[in-house]
Amino acid sequence: MSTTKKTSSERLAKIILAPVISEKATFVGEKHNQALFRVMRDATKPEVKAAVEFLFKVEVESVQILNRAGKQKRSGKTVGRKNHVKHAFVCLKPGQEIQFTGGA
Repeated sequence: MSTTKKTSSERLAKIILAPVISEKATFVGEKHNQALFRVMRDATKPEVKAAVEFLFKVEVESVQILNRAGKQKRSGKTVGRKNHVKHAFVCLKPGQEIQFTGGA
């Protein structure tokens, strides 16, 4: 069931919400040549791959998706929940690099 669906450039621009800059993301980036992004909850692997290639002009080797459930938090009697988050680990082809810092 491999149906190829063309995605518009507007959709591709909205798929990636933000890069994840943390100690774990930096370690993964250095060790495995990957970048970590927070993506829309309904995004698929092919859409994430196309979005990264479209926005950053790099070649993507593979994409792994991680769905994180929001933690339940409590303040007194009130019980709440943080939002669910979807992360994408994007493995870049050798020689490719994404710079998040805007250094000259």
